[in-house]
Amino acid sequence: QVQLVESGGDLVQPGGSLRLSCAASGFTFSTYAMSWHRQAPGKERELVAAISTTGETTNYSDFVEGRFTISRDNAKNTVFLQMNSLKPEDTAVYYCRAVRSTWTRKYDYWGQGTQVTVSS
Repeated sequence: QVQLVESGGDLVQPGGSLRLSCAASGFTFSTYAMSWHRQAPGKERELVAAISTTGETTNYSDFVEGRFTISRDNAKNTVFLQMNSLKPEDTAVYYCRAVRSTWTRKYDYWGQGTQVTVSS
């Protein structure tokens, strides 16, 4: 059974930091590209950051502005999102996603999300 379990969400003051984790099981983690997405109330879900299977390549949405870092530990089947200099507009539910494409099929899994609230 495929599972993606996010953790680390919390209430934090503006300017603070959080480290999100996403523990994967039920599939070969090292063969999947991983990404973090977020969804704020009343808004569409958006990509935050993505990382390749080996971790050599990362991509970030413009609003990250160098504040977040995505990483992965394939030995522990876990992907992380280090978030620094948090702003109130970063408040959202954060989801991790695992994607792998073959010639005939796309595998696409989502976690249940973890709440991040940035407020004084």
